[in-house]
Amino acid sequence: MRIFSGIQPTGRKHLGNYLGAIVQYVAGQDRGEAIYCIVDLHATTRPYDPAELRARVHDTTALLIAAGLDPARCILFRQSDVAEHTELCWLLTAVSAFGELNRMHQFRDKSGGQRELASAGLFLYPVLQAADVLAYRAEEVPVGEDQREHVELMRDVAERFNARFGETLVVPALRVPQVAARVRDLQEPERKMSTTGAGEQGTLHVLDDAEAIERKFRRAVTDSGTEIVRGPEKPGVSNLIEILAAVREIEPGEVERELAGARGYGDLKQATADAVIARLSPVQERYRALRDDEARLEATLAAGAAKARAIAAETLTDVRERMGVGSPR
Repeated sequence: MRIFSGIQPTGRKHLGNYLGAIVQYVAGQDRGEAIYCIVDLHATTRPYDPAELRARVHDTTALLIAAGLDPARCILFRQSDVAEHTELCWLLTAVSAFGELNRMHQFRDKSGGQRELASAGLFLYPVLQAADVLAYRAEEVPVGEDQREHVELMRDVAERFNARFGETLVVPALRVPQVAARVRDLQEPERKMSTTGAGEQGTLHVLDDAEAIERKFRRAVTDSGTEIVRGPEKPGVSNLIEILAAVREIEPGEVERELAGARGYGDLKQATADAVIARLSPVQERYRALRDDEARLEATLAAGAAKARAIAAETLTDVRERMGVGSPR
């Protein structure tokens, strides 16, 4: 089983990113051949600061390793270090329909917010995303529910390529980690936790210190009553129960049973804060030890890129041959 997933180097990673993506990446090292890409080329499709982008790549690399990714057990690299991604993206435009790309929800949503320039890169984002995965003939793509549309497109692109040029690309399967959908905003539990369009108090960042974590949970929105149970009429309490269960890696029902005799929501908030602090503190400590050694981070990314390039180059050679592009073998 070959697994591929990409992670944006933009923004500070929050608890939903950690539980829904990063923890799943770490587990993927035991389920198959895991390939993880920091997608800095995707980050250029929206307004950004070049110096900040480089820093964010290092932030993300350090955080992934601190959380448990082992470069000896997986392939971890920076997207722009493997030129095969961009060449394959262009070749795949031959089997990518303009109408499909124009109807993508993320393109419509993001381009609507870019009044000065809705870039062509944003329009072709899903094709580059397809190239990211198809270059490695990955069988599984673990992504959030919001990326389902993009994975469906890359499956269509792979099937269309194979039908036109012969069996060449692997059609990947989607894997949506359910825990990601359960981490909600602490102030607005009706919405997912996010770093965009959300208040600072509702988003718990992986690198928040213990004091900030306790404060954010203490101020978390709860519901009427005092009973610690999940339910549609208790989105705030349900969110805290789900977070506590995910962090402790137990079932939410077990949390409800343990806190059945609690004095009220204050006990739930404190228990959740304590569990999150205990889970994130070792990650934060390792991150701080790694982040300042940028030479080591660059060496790690370069080594990963060399491994990734060897796989992607083989796929690209086959694609070029099938399409009649370049010199024949």
